[in-house]
Amino acid sequence: MSGSERKEAEVRRMMETPHPVVPGGLGAQAAARGDRLLRHHRALRRTLWLALSAALLALAVWALTTEPWLLPPSDTVPPVEGV
Repeated sequence: MSGSERKEAEVRRMMETPHPVVPGGLGAQAAARGDRLLRHHRALRRTLWLALSAALLALAVWALTTEPWLLPPSDTVPPVEGV
């Protein structure tokens, strides 16, 4: 018997057995847990967007105050005197 035939036989055997009794409040519990997970994911997503926005704002403020695109004055050449 190959691996897939063995798995198929096991699934058929499981399907033929009587199904277990499901607790009465299982659906409500699952819905409540799903709501909690959605709220958690939504809050996490908002927090990450807020952190990203704050980082971009801090980068923009830093760039505008320090102007890193300008070259620093050259200190290797002595000043020209007497010209």
